[in-house]
Amino acid sequence: MSIDKEKYEALLTELKGRAQLVAVSKTKPVEDLQALYELGQWDFGENYVQELVDKQTLLPSDIRWHFIGHLQSNKVKYIAPFVHLIHGVDSSRLLKEIDKQAARNGRNISCLLQVHIAREETKFGLDEAELAEVMKVVAAEASSSGTGELRNVNVCGLMGMASFTEDPDKVRSEFHTLKSLFDRYFLSAVAPPATPPILSMGMSGDYRIAVEEGSNMVRIGSLLFGKRG
Repeated sequence: MSIDKEKYEALLTELKGRAQLVAVSKTKPVEDLQALYELGQWDFGENYVQELVDKQTLLPSDIRWHFIGHLQSNKVKYIAPFVHLIHGVDSSRLLKEIDKQAARNGRNISCLLQVHIAREETKFGLDEAELAEVMKVVAAEASSSGTGELRNVNVCGLMGMASFTEDPDKVRSEFHTLKSLFDRYFLSAVAPPATPPILSMGMSGDYRIAVEEGSNMVRIGSLLFGKRG
């Protein structure tokens, strides 16, 4: 498939000043990614570790790779040398493994905590109680003056996926819930963070609602690359 330059530029114009675009490139050939890169797109999102590793070796080194799928702890080591942002952290155990692998690579890796906001059991993520517990761990490590376990990760926001439904009110409600949690944990701090926190929500079918509800990062694939298969 050839990339539709006009559609891409129209999307950038729509999002400008509101949300950053991550191009979801899973299952897409490197030629399509290269074409979009040449139009100025640097942020790409992949769901599968092996596919991400393969593409990273074939494409320009200044691409910012986002891992947006469900990440298993035993596969963190493969992406730790280069990943820009991990969107789907859903446990303290995974967060600590990312920290360990980041340290081994002399890096600090930015992460988002994934929250389960959809009414679908097939989606991953923390519930509100689990999120509170992970945030306690993050806060405790942050207050330990660099002596804790999480010296090499930067928990900089939240990520979530709404239900796959034709009901926009349901989607809006789920995004509103995530934005409320984001505000509580990342915008209500006594001292503002050094960099703006990230709220990653919204995909091709619901990104407009997500942006209206406060998303500042959207993950869009089919609008850019066409439907899979």
